Amino acid sequence: MESAAIIIYSISGFIAFILLLSSFFTVKQQEAAIVERFGKFIAIRHAGLHLKIPMIDRVVRRLSLRIRQLDVMVETKTLDNVFLKMKVSVQYNVIKSQVADAFYRLESPNGQITSYVFDVVRAEVPKLKLDDVFVRKDDIAVAVKNELQEAMQSYGYDIVKALVTDIDPDEQVKHAMNRINAAERERTAAEYESEAQRIRIVAVAKAEAESKKLQGQGIADQRREIAKGLRESVEMLHDVNINSQEASALLVVTQHYDTLQSVGANNRSSLVLLPNTPTAASNMISDLVAAMTAVNEISK
Repeated sequence: MESAAIIIYSISGFIAFILLLSSFFTVKQQEAAIVERFGKFIAIRHAGLHLKIPMIDRVVRRLSLRIRQLDVMVETKTLDNVFLKMKVSVQYNVIKSQVADAFYRLESPNGQITSYVFDVVRAEVPKLKLDDVFVRKDDIAVAVKNELQEAMQSYGYDIVKALVTDIDPDEQVKHAMNRINAAERERTAAEYESEAQRIRIVAVAKAEAESKKLQGQGIADQRREIAKGLRESVEMLHDVNINSQEASALLVVTQHYDTLQSVGANNRSSLVLLPNTPTAASNMISDLVAAMTAVNEISK
Protein backbone atom coordinates (compact mmCIF):
# COMPACT_ATOMS: atom_id res chain seq x y z
CA MET A 1 0.00 0.00 0.00
CA GLU A 2 2.79 2.38 0.87
CA SER A 3 4.54 1.74 -2.44
CA ALA A 4 1.29 2.32 -4.32
CA ALA A 5 0.76 5.58 -2.47
CA ILE A 6 4.29 6.65 -3.31
CA ILE A 7 3.68 5.93 -6.98
CA ILE A 8 0.42 7.86 -6.94
CA TYR A 9 2.05 10.82 -5.21
CA SER A 10 4.92 10.74 -7.69
CA ILE A 11 2.56 10.70 -10.66
CA SER A 12 0.45 13.46 -9.12
CA GLY A 13 3.55 15.55 -8.47
CA PHE A 14 4.80 15.00 -12.01
CA ILE A 15 1.41 16.03 -13.44
CA ALA A 16 1.32 19.08 -11.18
CA PHE A 17 4.82 20.01 -12.34
CA ILE A 18 3.83 19.65 -15.98
CA LEU A 19 0.71 21.74 -15.39
CA LEU A 20 2.78 24.37 -13.63
CA LEU A 21 5.21 24.56 -16.52
CA SER A 22 2.40 24.74 -19.06
CA SER A 23 0.91 27.68 -17.23
CA PHE A 24 3.85 29.85 -18.31
CA PHE A 25 4.62 30.97 -21.82
CA THR A 26 6.87 33.56 -23.46
CA VAL A 27 6.30 35.98 -26.31
CA LYS A 28 9.20 37.16 -28.49
CA GLN A 29 10.07 40.75 -29.32
CA GLN A 30 7.91 42.25 -32.14
CA GLU A 31 5.35 39.49 -31.67
CA ALA A 32 1.85 39.31 -30.18
CA ALA A 33 0.13 36.19 -28.75
CA ILE A 34 -3.65 35.73 -28.83
CA VAL A 35 -5.05 33.91 -25.80
CA GLU A 36 -8.47 32.23 -25.76
CA ARG A 37 -10.43 30.58 -22.94
CA PHE A 38 -12.75 27.82 -24.07
CA GLY A 39 -12.64 29.29 -27.57
CA LYS A 40 -13.38 32.85 -26.47
CA PHE A 41 -10.87 35.65 -26.88
CA ILE A 42 -9.64 36.99 -23.56
CA ALA A 43 -6.32 38.80 -24.05
CA ILE A 44 -3.39 39.87 -26.22
CA ARG A 45 0.04 39.25 -24.77
CA HIS A 46 3.18 41.06 -25.96
CA ALA A 47 6.90 40.42 -25.49
CA GLY A 48 7.87 38.82 -22.16
CA LEU A 49 6.91 35.99 -19.73
CA HIS A 50 3.19 35.42 -19.14
CA LEU A 51 0.86 33.14 -17.10
CA LYS A 52 -2.24 31.28 -18.26
CA ILE A 53 -4.59 28.75 -16.70
CA PRO A 54 -3.49 25.27 -17.79
CA MET A 55 -5.98 23.22 -19.79
CA ILE A 56 -8.33 26.20 -19.90
CA ASP A 57 -6.44 29.04 -21.53
CA ARG A 58 -4.75 28.48 -24.89
CA VAL A 59 -2.43 30.49 -27.13
CA VAL A 60 -4.20 30.14 -30.47
CA ARG A 61 -1.94 32.31 -32.65
CA ARG A 62 1.22 34.33 -32.61
CA LEU A 63 1.26 37.31 -34.99
CA SER A 64 4.44 39.06 -36.11
CA LEU A 65 4.45 42.85 -35.71
CA ARG A 66 7.38 43.29 -38.08
CA ILE A 67 6.99 44.91 -41.50
CA ARG A 68 6.25 42.40 -44.24
CA GLN A 69 6.30 42.80 -48.01
CA LEU A 70 3.87 41.44 -50.53
CA ASP A 71 4.79 41.52 -54.25
CA VAL A 72 1.80 41.67 -56.60
CA MET A 73 2.18 41.24 -60.37
CA VAL A 74 -0.63 42.95 -62.27
CA GLU A 75 -1.26 42.69 -66.01
CA THR A 76 -3.12 45.63 -67.50
CA LYS A 77 -3.17 47.91 -70.55
CA THR A 78 -2.50 51.57 -71.13
CA LEU A 79 -4.49 54.32 -72.82
CA ASP A 80 -2.70 53.62 -76.13
CA ASN A 81 -3.64 49.90 -75.89
CA VAL A 82 -0.24 48.57 -74.86
CA PHE A 83 -0.34 45.57 -72.53
CA LEU A 84 2.18 45.50 -69.73
CA LYS A 85 2.95 43.75 -66.47
CA MET A 86 3.45 45.90 -63.40
CA LYS A 87 5.01 44.70 -60.17
CA VAL A 88 3.70 46.47 -57.07
CA SER A 89 5.42 45.84 -53.72
CA VAL A 90 3.28 46.58 -50.66
CA GLN A 91 4.95 46.89 -47.26
CA TYR A 92 2.60 46.45 -44.30
CA ASN A 93 2.47 45.41 -40.66
CA VAL A 94 -0.05 44.56 -37.95
CA ILE A 95 -1.05 47.54 -35.79
CA LYS A 96 0.00 46.75 -32.21
CA SER A 97 -3.21 48.03 -30.70
CA GLN A 98 -5.42 46.14 -33.21
CA VAL A 99 -3.95 42.64 -33.12
CA ALA A 100 -7.35 41.10 -32.35
CA ASP A 101 -8.93 42.78 -35.41
CA ALA A 102 -6.06 41.60 -37.61
CA PHE A 103 -6.56 38.00 -36.46
CA TYR A 104 -10.33 37.69 -36.14
CA ARG A 105 -11.70 40.04 -38.80
CA LEU A 106 -9.50 39.16 -41.77
CA GLU A 107 -8.75 35.60 -42.75
CA SER A 108 -6.34 36.29 -45.65
CA PRO A 109 -4.63 39.71 -45.55
CA ASN A 110 -2.45 38.87 -48.57
CA GLY A 111 -5.49 38.05 -50.68
CA GLN A 112 -7.26 41.23 -49.56
CA ILE A 113 -4.26 43.42 -50.35
CA THR A 114 -3.79 41.73 -53.73
CA SER A 115 -7.42 42.44 -54.65
CA TYR A 116 -7.11 46.13 -53.82
CA VAL A 117 -3.83 46.43 -55.75
CA PHE A 118 -5.45 44.88 -58.85
CA ASP A 119 -8.42 47.21 -58.52
CA VAL A 120 -6.37 50.42 -58.18
CA VAL A 121 -3.78 49.61 -60.86
CA ARG A 122 -6.40 48.60 -63.41
CA ALA A 123 -8.27 51.81 -62.68
CA GLU A 124 -5.26 54.15 -62.91
CA VAL A 125 -3.02 52.74 -65.67
CA PRO A 126 -5.68 52.73 -68.47
CA LYS A 127 -5.86 56.53 -68.05
CA LEU A 128 -2.20 56.93 -69.05
CA LYS A 129 -0.14 56.36 -72.16
CA LEU A 130 2.83 54.01 -71.96
CA ASP A 131 5.43 56.79 -71.64
CA ASP A 132 3.36 58.47 -68.93
CA VAL A 133 3.17 55.21 -66.95
CA PHE A 134 6.96 55.27 -66.53
CA VAL A 135 6.95 58.96 -65.63
CA ARG A 136 4.02 58.79 -63.18
CA LYS A 137 4.69 55.44 -61.53
CA ASP A 138 5.07 57.22 -58.18
CA ASP A 139 1.55 58.64 -58.56
CA ILE A 140 0.24 55.11 -59.13
CA ALA A 141 2.08 53.91 -56.01
CA VAL A 142 0.57 56.73 -53.95
CA ALA A 143 -2.92 55.88 -55.22
CA VAL A 144 -2.40 52.22 -54.24
CA LYS A 145 -1.15 53.18 -50.76
CA ASN A 146 -4.03 55.58 -50.11
CA GLU A 147 -6.65 53.05 -51.18
CA LEU A 148 -5.09 50.25 -49.13
CA GLN A 149 -4.55 52.45 -46.08
CA GLU A 150 -8.19 53.41 -45.96
CA ALA A 151 -9.42 49.85 -46.46
CA MET A 152 -6.93 47.85 -44.36
CA GLN A 153 -6.68 50.08 -41.29
CA SER A 154 -10.08 48.96 -40.05
CA TYR A 155 -8.80 45.35 -40.20
CA GLY A 156 -5.79 46.13 -38.03
CA TYR A 157 -3.16 46.53 -40.76
CA ASP A 158 -1.03 49.60 -41.47
CA ILE A 159 0.23 50.17 -45.02
CA VAL A 160 3.78 51.48 -44.64
CA LYS A 161 4.68 51.89 -48.30
CA ALA A 162 3.56 50.93 -51.79
CA LEU A 163 6.18 50.81 -54.55
CA VAL A 164 5.96 50.21 -58.29
CA THR A 165 9.18 48.21 -58.65
CA ASP A 166 8.88 46.98 -62.24
CA ILE A 167 7.08 47.92 -65.45
CA ASP A 168 7.43 45.32 -68.16
CA PRO A 169 5.72 45.99 -71.52
CA ASP A 170 5.36 43.34 -74.21
CA GLU A 171 8.67 42.31 -75.80
CA GLN A 172 7.73 43.68 -79.23
CA VAL A 173 6.77 47.00 -77.66
CA LYS A 174 10.16 47.22 -75.94
CA HIS A 175 11.94 46.56 -79.25
CA ALA A 176 9.82 49.26 -80.92
CA MET A 177 10.63 51.73 -78.13
CA ASN A 178 14.33 50.97 -78.49
CA ARG A 179 14.15 51.53 -82.26
CA ILE A 180 12.35 54.85 -81.75
CA ASN A 181 14.94 55.92 -79.23
CA ALA A 182 17.78 54.89 -81.53
CA ALA A 183 16.23 56.75 -84.48
CA GLU A 184 15.75 59.86 -82.35
CA ARG A 185 19.37 59.77 -81.24
CA GLU A 186 20.58 59.24 -84.81
CA ARG A 187 18.52 62.23 -85.96
CA THR A 188 19.97 64.38 -83.18
CA ALA A 189 23.48 63.22 -84.07
CA ALA A 190 22.86 64.07 -87.75
CA GLU A 191 21.62 67.54 -86.77
CA TYR A 192 24.70 68.16 -84.66
CA GLU A 193 26.95 66.86 -87.44
CA SER A 194 25.25 69.13 -90.01
CA GLU A 195 25.62 72.11 -87.71
CA ALA A 196 29.29 71.31 -87.19
CA GLN A 197 29.79 70.99 -90.97
CA ARG A 198 28.06 74.35 -91.50
CA ILE A 199 30.28 75.97 -88.90
CA ARG A 200 33.37 74.50 -90.56
CA ILE A 201 32.26 75.74 -94.02
CA VAL A 202 31.54 79.23 -92.66
CA ALA A 203 34.89 79.30 -90.88
CA VAL A 204 36.74 78.21 -94.05
CA ALA A 205 34.88 80.81 -96.11
CA LYS A 206 35.70 83.55 -93.62
CA ALA A 207 39.33 82.48 -93.55
CA GLU A 208 39.50 82.40 -97.35
CA ALA A 209 37.87 85.83 -97.62
CA GLU A 210 40.31 87.24 -95.09
CA SER A 211 43.19 85.61 -96.96
CA LYS A 212 42.11 87.08 -100.29
CA LYS A 213 41.64 90.46 -98.66
CA LEU A 214 45.16 90.39 -97.25
CA GLN A 215 46.50 89.00 -100.52
CA GLY A 216 44.86 91.84 -102.46
CA GLN A 217 46.32 94.38 -100.07
CA GLY A 218 49.73 92.78 -100.56
CA ILE A 219 49.45 92.90 -104.34
CA ALA A 220 48.31 96.52 -104.23
CA ASP A 221 51.23 97.44 -101.98
CA GLN A 222 53.59 95.52 -104.27
CA ARG A 223 52.35 97.33 -107.39
CA ARG A 224 52.53 100.63 -105.58
CA GLU A 225 56.13 100.04 -104.66
CA ILE A 226 56.93 98.86 -108.22
CA ALA A 227 55.40 102.01 -109.65
CA LYS A 228 57.32 104.09 -107.15
CA GLY A 229 60.56 102.32 -108.11
CA LEU A 230 59.89 102.82 -111.83
CA ARG A 231 59.27 106.51 -111.30
CA GLU A 232 62.52 106.90 -109.41
CA SER A 233 64.37 104.95 -112.12
CA VAL A 234 62.98 107.18 -114.87
CA GLU A 235 63.93 110.29 -112.91
CA MET A 236 67.48 109.00 -112.46
CA LEU A 237 67.85 108.21 -116.20
CA HIS A 238 66.45 111.62 -117.03
CA ASP A 239 69.19 113.20 -114.94
CA VAL A 240 71.79 111.61 -117.24
CA ASN A 241 70.10 113.06 -120.40
CA ILE A 242 68.09 110.00 -121.36
CA ASN A 243 64.60 110.94 -122.47
CA SER A 244 61.47 109.29 -121.06
CA GLN A 245 60.84 107.04 -124.12
CA GLU A 246 64.33 105.62 -124.01
CA ALA A 247 64.16 105.24 -120.22
CA SER A 248 60.87 103.35 -120.43
CA ALA A 249 62.23 101.08 -123.16
CA LEU A 250 65.35 100.44 -121.08
CA LEU A 251 63.26 99.52 -118.03
CA VAL A 252 61.11 97.14 -120.09
CA VAL A 253 64.23 95.41 -121.47
CA THR A 254 65.67 95.17 -117.96
CA GLN A 255 62.46 93.54 -116.68
CA HIS A 256 62.55 91.22 -119.71
CA TYR A 257 66.01 89.99 -118.77
CA ASP A 258 65.01 89.70 -115.11
CA THR A 259 62.11 87.51 -116.19
CA LEU A 260 64.42 85.31 -118.27
CA GLN A 261 66.75 84.98 -115.30
CA SER A 262 63.87 83.92 -112.99
CA VAL A 263 62.64 81.36 -115.51
CA GLY A 264 66.12 79.97 -115.95
CA ALA A 265 66.65 79.68 -112.17
CA ASN A 266 63.72 77.23 -111.90
CA ASN A 267 64.70 73.95 -113.57
CA ARG A 268 61.08 72.70 -113.45
CA SER A 269 59.58 75.64 -115.30
CA SER A 270 57.74 74.90 -118.57
CA LEU A 271 57.30 78.59 -119.53
CA VAL A 272 58.38 79.58 -123.09
CA LEU A 273 58.86 83.23 -124.09
CA LEU A 274 58.37 84.08 -127.75
CA PRO A 275 60.19 85.55 -129.53
CA ASN A 276 63.45 84.61 -127.78
CA THR A 277 66.39 85.39 -130.07
CA PRO A 278 69.70 87.22 -129.46
CA THR A 279 68.29 90.29 -131.28
CA ALA A 280 64.98 90.19 -129.37
CA ALA A 281 66.10 92.80 -126.85
CA SER A 282 67.21 95.39 -129.48
CA ASN A 283 64.09 94.78 -131.53
CA MET A 284 61.95 95.24 -128.40
CA ILE A 285 63.69 98.56 -127.60
CA SER A 286 63.22 99.83 -131.17
CA ASP A 287 59.56 98.81 -131.20
CA LEU A 288 58.89 100.45 -127.83
CA VAL A 289 60.62 103.72 -128.81
CA ALA A 290 58.74 103.84 -132.09
CA ALA A 291 55.44 103.15 -130.39
CA MET A 292 55.98 105.83 -127.76
CA THR A 293 57.04 108.39 -130.42
CA ALA A 294 53.90 107.65 -132.39
CA VAL A 295 51.76 108.10 -129.30
CA ASN A 296 53.38 111.44 -128.57
CA GLU A 297 52.79 112.70 -132.10
CA ILE A 298 49.13 111.63 -132.04
CA SER A 299 48.59 113.36 -128.69
CA LYS A 300 50.02 116.58 -130.10
